[in-house]
Amino acid sequence: MSIRRSPVLGLTTVALDASVLINILILNRVAILARLPGYHFVVLDAVEQEIQRQEQQVVLADAVNENLIGRAGTATPEELAAFNEHRKMMGLGEAASLAAAEHRGWMLASDERGVFRRIACERIGESRILTTPSILSWAVKTGMIRVGELRDATAKLERNRFRMRPGTFDDLFSA
Repeated sequence: MSIRRSPVLGLTTVALDASVLINILILNRVAILARLPGYHFVVLDAVEQEIQRQEQQVVLADAVNENLIGRAGTATPEELAAFNEHRKMMGLGEAASLAAAEHRGWMLASDERGVFRRIACERIGESRILTTPSILSWAVKTGMIRVGELRDATAKLERNRFRMRPGTFDDLFSA
């Protein structure tokens, strides 16, 4: 299945999994998602339910109200069937995001590894998966954030238990 363009200005829709969304909320950088060229990020109800910290819920609600992030609409029966199948092997938000990406032709933003990553790659292909590091790299390359801000963001995420592979941003840090 090819990637479908969003009805929002012909942008590519990206379903946000909680793993990426929480990282962006930790960094207080939701505006990056709204300004990243070519993409329209959306959140599903199941993913919203996974946001447990009240301050993050408030920031997310504000981001949706300000149209920085969209809300995904109702699932088709085929998507619900995929969701139920995925739910046997993964969490609520992961299953919903993957099913939406798979059946709506969207991309997926997720930092999950292991079984989830393997299944996602099988179902939609690795080229349709964005991660927190890929989003932050793109933000630096497009001038939305500076390299120094990226260093600070990386340190903050690591303090919040998000580990990136060694050398993830070496090309940007050495530039």
